[in-house]
Amino acid sequence: MKKQKLQNLLLIAYLDIRESLRSKWFYVYSFVFGGLMGLFFISGITDSVVMGFSGLSRLLLSFMQITIIILPIFILITTVKSISGDRESNILEYMLSFPISLKEYYWGKFIGRFVTVFFPVIVALFIGVAWGVYKGGNLPWRMIILYSLLILALCITFLGIAFFVSSLVKSHDIGLGISFALWIVLLGFIDVALIGIMMQNRVSDGVIITIAMLNPLESFRIGAISLFDPELTVIGPVAYYLLDNLGHTVLIIYSILYPILIGTVFAFFGYWVFKKRDIL
Repeated sequence: MKKQKLQNLLLIAYLDIRESLRSKWFYVYSFVFGGLMGLFFISGITDSVVMGFSGLSRLLLSFMQITIIILPIFILITTVKSISGDRESNILEYMLSFPISLKEYYWGKFIGRFVTVFFPVIVALFIGVAWGVYKGGNLPWRMIILYSLLILALCITFLGIAFFVSSLVKSHDIGLGISFALWIVLLGFIDVALIGIMMQNRVSDGVIITIAMLNPLESFRIGAISLFDPELTVIGPVAYYLLDNLGHTVLIIYSILYPILIGTVFAFFGYWVFKKRDIL
């Protein structure tokens, strides 16, 4: 019985991957990250020095800045129609006519979509690393592994949010609107400095920074920067508060585990909504 459930789960994941490979968005998504990495190569970014970063570190830092803006919105707008789109096109009704449970369908879709959003980004990352090594840079395995984990955590975060929204709405057009609005809100609080408006209300610095770090985009950004700059000098005085209260190691662990936790919670809430409400 358990073997059959696993087979159904993997089958749904496989079908979702096949569906993604037939969609134009997947190739646009892959081209964006692969093309940007190619643009980095052509522009000679590994040979430049900005704020003390050069070589492979400079390339990875630029890739991080692109990832934090593009990856979340791509995941949201392509994933939010996973369930709502199937419901509108009656594919969901057709799939459930087979001996497949709601649990197998939901988590199979989640696994399949995770593969399609994570694979192109991680491939582009390793292509960039290979190019940096070819140009004579060192191979910082620790930095690469931790950065890969940060990307994985960011993917899980926004996949969980997208599946929650997709389960909540009946029209994927509404889901797209909610996803875009959510992305704008999170992006608006991406930099701790942008929350300076709140400081005018005499809120303590600790509260402001805590609110900022609850944003998964901000935690990803701080965690990624700490890999290149352990002292966090590029973010200014905020670095003292973070390093004094958390420390470098705890900060990186938080930047990985917290987004994964957020994504997992939203994914389970999405499953609960999907299971409880009218399927069709």
